[in-house]
Amino acid sequence: MMEWTLALLFGAAVVLLILSFIKSKQLKQEKEQQMEQFTISFLKELNQLQQKIQDVEIDTEIIAQKTGLSKQRLLLREVIDLHRRGYSLESITAKSQMTEDEIKRLLAPYIKSKVERSDVTNESSNNA
Repeated sequence: MMEWTLALLFGAAVVLLILSFIKSKQLKQEKEQQMEQFTISFLKELNQLQQKIQDVEIDTEIIAQKTGLSKQRLLLREVIDLHRRGYSLESITAKSQMTEDEIKRLLAPYIKSKVERSDVTNESSNNA
């Protein structure tokens, strides 16, 4: 009788172990499907954003042509954008094919106004 009980318990343990492996495999497959769906959704959103960016760039070019924005103004925009994104003067110089002095001259009004704004902010916080 004792042997039958042990055999029955051992058999139940084996069955439970097999069920556990099957269940973990199913959970793994579900997680993989969820990850695939998330990846597909993310890539769709990324493609939509890229398309919107392209549309905005095209619209900007059309507006620039219609309003007669000069190449100098577009270059100034690019230089300011690079500066705001943290590019060094050397990097901006290389990308724009201008001298460092020309870049400094173009950025001077924008850098000065930024420093003045931070000074005003610091004075306001000191007075508070």
